[in-house]
Amino acid sequence: MSPRLAISSFLTKRTSLNSFPKMATPPPDHRPLIISGPSGVGKGTLYKRLFDNHPDTFCLSVSHTTRGPRPGEQDGIDYHFVSMEAFEDLISQNGFVEHAKFGGNRYGTSKMTIEEQGRKGKIVVLDIEMEGVKQIKQSSIAARYIFIAPPSLSALEARLRGRGTEDETSVQKRLAQAHKELEFSKTPGVHDKIIVNDDFDTAYKELEEYIYNAADS
Repeated sequence: MSPRLAISSFLTKRTSLNSFPKMATPPPDHRPLIISGPSGVGKGTLYKRLFDNHPDTFCLSVSHTTRGPRPGEQDGIDYHFVSMEAFEDLISQNGFVEHAKFGGNRYGTSKMTIEEQGRKGKIVVLDIEMEGVKQIKQSSIAARYIFIAPPSLSALEARLRGRGTEDETSVQKRLAQAHKELEFSKTPGVHDKIIVNDDFDTAYKELEEYIYNAADS
């Protein structure tokens, strides 16, 4: 091979190697992320994008619930779907870091899940309702608290109705709960960051920048 061809081949290989994506630097703050917000606000879509972009960094703490699965939901992935009796047994065993009743159903976050994922070096993301946030605030868990807000209650109502999974009674219950959560979010010091999910890409960028910015930790 001529010197010119050899140099050309080397540069081609070097360019090819540099074209691979580089590993992202993990966030400087490894505390769990408590993400809350009204039902239908889009918080799940936001943190799923975070997982897609950083699959080796974050994981979801899969909650237990007594409600039935919605279309497309899988046991052990979206929730641990359990009976009311099994849920109450876990409460009696002090197995939850938080648990709450919402929309006639029970939800809870397992202590074991948070501890196991933390030992694996993962940053655990918890999707938590308002009452759960209050309980974790009173616990020994050090975490960062992020609230996802809708641009308005009318916009939230449109999203809830657009899902097609709620009857009128359920929609009204969720809107009433959303009003309480929005009022609670105004309490000084409750949340470290509030993000309005009006435009998804803008909201996601704000979420990612907050998580990776050491100055906000």
